[in-house]
Parts: sequence; structure tokens; C-alpha cells
Amino acid sequence: MIILSFWNFKNSEENEEEIELRIDGDIAMDDDFWSMLFGIENVTPKGFMAELSKYKGKDINVWINSYGGDVYAASRIYTALKEHKEKVKVKIDGVAISAASVIAMAGDEILMSPTSICMVHNPWGNFQGEAKDLRHGADVLDEVKETIINAYQLKTGKSRAKISQMMDEETWMSAKKAVSEGFVDGILYSESEGETAQNSFMFSRLRVQNSVNDSTRKFIEQYNKRFKELKQDGEANKIKLLKARLALECEL
Repeated sequence: MIILSFWNFKNSEENEEEIELRIDGDIAMDDDFWSMLFGIENVTPKGFMAELSKYKGKDINVWINSYGGDVYAASRIYTALKEHKEKVKVKIDGVAISAASVIAMAGDEILMSPTSICMVHNPWGNFQGEAKDLRHGADVLDEVKETIINAYQLKTGKSRAKISQMMDEETWMSAKKAVSEGFVDGILYSESEGETAQNSFMFSRLRVQNSVNDSTRKFIEQYNKRFKELKQDGEANKIKLLKARLALECEL
């Protein structure tokens, strides 16, 4: 099975000293088992960093359109972009939701399309076991949240308490709101990209949420179907791997 990366580096047509990078998919860890099992197309950090290393000395324009994914993978991509010595400009042209919003914070300058959306929320996790295991899982999620707050605070300068509250409330931001909250620096295509546009894009939170929930539902249906097939085939190792991934995976 061929796993397609959902990032793409290419030379800028306008400036040979710049590179254009597009991130357009779910963010996952290297050799993600879900991808191998279902053929889901992902952004994985190992291959990403290998490609990024080819463009030392060049500015990078990063276009983002992603619903998020694995928080650990997002952390590696965020760090790789922060380590890039030249300028990194992030442009959100669709959505930067969840873990994708963490990656966006790596930009030296962050701009949003007037029709785009940014969302921050608390990390999610799936844990199994007795009561003490579930309590430990909650502690893990609390620590993961602290690492995410670090990225948002470095960009916005907001207090940790305020950012934590925004994550608790699952905050959806139009371009105008994201500028006012300090998550981005400006809006694309306005007279001055560093200034807030007068009319922000209006969106239906329910519509976006339904889209995310529908994708999750389809994924769970695929998982349950494949799990039953593996169990019938007696492939014990794959079943154990599925259970371990479900128990330990921590996603945004």
C-alpha cells in the first residue's frame, strides 16, 4: 500500500530564494498504523523533516488546511519549522484546527484568508483499564495541554489561564477574531495584511462540527469492521497493536 504525504514542497514561481510548502491533511506519527490499515492519507513528521532539511537558507511560505491529528506529530513539525533559520510565513487558507493550529504557531508571521477558520481546544485521548489507569490518562492529558499552551502563549502573549479557558471552551476563530486574540498577525488580501479586515467571515459552527463528527464516525465504522476481520483471522499481534494504539493514542 502506498501512503501519500499531504505536504508538498515546491520552488516559488515569484522568488527563487523562497519555497512554498502546503500542508493539506491529517497529521499523524511516522508509519502510522491506522494509515497502513485503512490507507488514510496523512502528514507524517519524519518524512516532513527530511524534506525540510533540503531547503536550508531559503524562506518558506507555509499554506495550511488541516483538521489536525496527533499532538506529538504536530509538536515535531512545529519544532522543525521553528528551527528553520530563515523566515517562515504561515498562511491559513482553509482551516487550522486542533493540532494544525499548533503547527501554525511556528510562523514568524501568520496570516489568515478572510474565509478561513482557526480552532483551539483541549487534547483528547483514549484510555483503557481500571480506575487508576483512567485517572493516569487524565493526568497525561493535563500535561499534554500544558505543552500546547506553551506554543499558543509564545505567539499571543496571553496568560496561561486565559489560553486554558479558550481551550476549555473550544474556541473557533474567524480571521478577524484570531487577529484580535493575537493568534495571527493579519488577514490576507486586505489593504494591509497586518491590519484587521472590517468584515470577518461568518461561519456555521454546527456545519464544521458535523463535518468533523461525520469523518470520525466513518473512521470508527472502518475500525470496527477491520477489527472484527482481524479477530476472525486470528491475527493476535495486530489485534494487540490496535488495542495498544487505542489505549495510548493522544490526539488533538
